[in-house]
Amino acid sequence: MTVPQARPAPPAGDATTLRLGYGTNGFNNHRLDDALAVIADLGYDGVALTLDHDYLDPFAPGLTRRVAAVSRRLNELGLAVVIETGARYLLDPWHKHAPTLLHDDPTRRIEFLRRAVRIGADLGAEAVSFWAGVRPETVSPQCAWDRLVAGCATVVDAADTAGVTLGFEPEPGMLVQDIADWRRLRTALGDPARFGITLDIGHCRCLEPWPVPQCVTEVAAHLVNVQIDDMRRGVHEHLEFGVGEIDFPPVLAALAAAGYRGLVAVELPRDSHAAPAVAARSIEFLRAAAAAAGHSARTLCSAPAEATPADATAADDTPVHM
Repeated sequence: MTVPQARPAPPAGDATTLRLGYGTNGFNNHRLDDALAVIADLGYDGVALTLDHDYLDPFAPGLTRRVAAVSRRLNELGLAVVIETGARYLLDPWHKHAPTLLHDDPTRRIEFLRRAVRIGADLGAEAVSFWAGVRPETVSPQCAWDRLVAGCATVVDAADTAGVTLGFEPEPGMLVQDIADWRRLRTALGDPARFGITLDIGHCRCLEPWPVPQCVTEVAAHLVNVQIDDMRRGVHEHLEFGVGEIDFPPVLAALAAAGYRGLVAVELPRDSHAAPAVAARSIEFLRAAAAAAGHSARTLCSAPAEATPADATAADDTPVHM
């Protein structure tokens, strides 16, 4: 299968040339081909492709043929790609996100992630992103942790074989919900080279103990995938830009200062009803924010804090809107 060539990454340190993408989970009312065309026509550099029922279902027949077709289409449109695995009911029509790596039988989740890695390799994806899942009430914290480490080790082995980079996403309300949890997991896995972090900018505002730009700085060495959206403190709800509490120019400046060269993909999974309009507004907002950030990354650690450790909302108190 022909592997597409990603667009050249911009020079480090230029906030105005950040590579913007859009997530297909915000285009669920479109055919995949149409969604990709709209995203490209609006000027995005790439797409965060969530494998789902209608979007390159990894369990449906003819996968090799379908992956090849998507590869050609991405090439035609000049779109880079990251693979996302947050489909809600792909694996179980009755239970959202089940099974996860934490369930008694994670076989189907592990197979899904292995297939995602293979698809990512065939598409030349910059990263394959996944998360822990919510701990089932019947599973003890230690058992859940042991299962997570074992499952992630299996996925890391698959990624090593395929030459694919993994981005593990801390997700509010899940077993790994913040940067500290991600660090603990990476250490438990033996610090594998291909095990990076997917950072959702909104999540940083929701529950991390640092200002959002500092969150970027904290994980800069391992940052392989960025999702971007607005959010409010303590509420896990992905919002359009300008509706929440995040000041975006310092965040984009921090990404540039960190030398991040991957996609910064808009993550608005509940806005499919108005996807083209929301995507158009989003890219205009982010371009303006990048211009405001300036051409040189600023020192941001001394900026006014958006949140302090005392503000941090405990996991059990954080609403989960995934």
